[in-house]
Amino acid sequence: MKLMRVAGRRGRKLVMLTAYDYPTARLVDEASVDLILVGDSLGMVVLGYETTAPVTMQEMLHHARAVRRAVRRALVIADLPLASLRRGAAAVRDAERLVREIGCDGVKVEWRPGILTTVASMVKRRIPVLGHVGLTPQLVTEPSGFRVQGRRAEEALTILQEALELERAGCFGVVLECVPDRVAALITRRLKIPTIGIGAGPDCDGQVLVLHDLLGLHHGRAARFVKQYARVGETITRAVTAYRDDVRSGRYPSVKHAYSIADDEFRRLRRLLRKNR
Repeated sequence: MKLMRVAGRRGRKLVMLTAYDYPTARLVDEASVDLILVGDSLGMVVLGYETTAPVTMQEMLHHARAVRRAVRRALVIADLPLASLRRGAAAVRDAERLVREIGCDGVKVEWRPGILTTVASMVKRRIPVLGHVGLTPQLVTEPSGFRVQGRRAEEALTILQEALELERAGCFGVVLECVPDRVAALITRRLKIPTIGIGAGPDCDGQVLVLHDLLGLHHGRAARFVKQYARVGETITRAVTAYRDDVRSGRYPSVKHAYSIADDEFRRLRRLLRKNR
């Protein structure tokens, strides 16, 4: 998988961000990140669902296609949504569509019972697969279910075992979400494949964030692990408010925002109108 050529197993940290449409994917790609994730998080940050569970395969294909058009440098990974993974063998065909039809460089699958057989089938068909353990949002049925996983020793051991099984099944990497930092560091040491953390501390081989969280475009309080690098939401609100005020006051559009027609052409137009009465 090309990911292993992006950075050494214990070399430069991998940088991953989500993107869901052409303009943001182009901007993220121009910033030279390593991987762009078309996450089913689009259900919550773009489509307005309360969780990621309702996202359909058609929605994933639609957004992945837009992102793929924009990206020239980064690897594009797309989530397989819950609706697809529930269909067992059909999930492999959906993964093939994302890779062969859309041109994604791989797919991401969240841990769930029976996922190892699905992963093995994808790998057999030469589909690169990124695993996902810890907090698995597809199994969260309401917003209050988004919480840290692995604070109890037994839970942490289970997450480690799941990550190891995904590695054995052929995954090229594993996302660790909302896992205590020392647990994530231990898992990272045990695996031969890269780990990419989100809310999993600094010792993973890379990090991923939802772009809307990083930019301050989300509603409500951000998760503890989010570092907000901008407040684009506030900037948008200020810009729209100024536009509203300018339109209502008549300040916009002004002469400099209008197109002109030559005087002689306008006179001709008026003559033509008189003839056609």
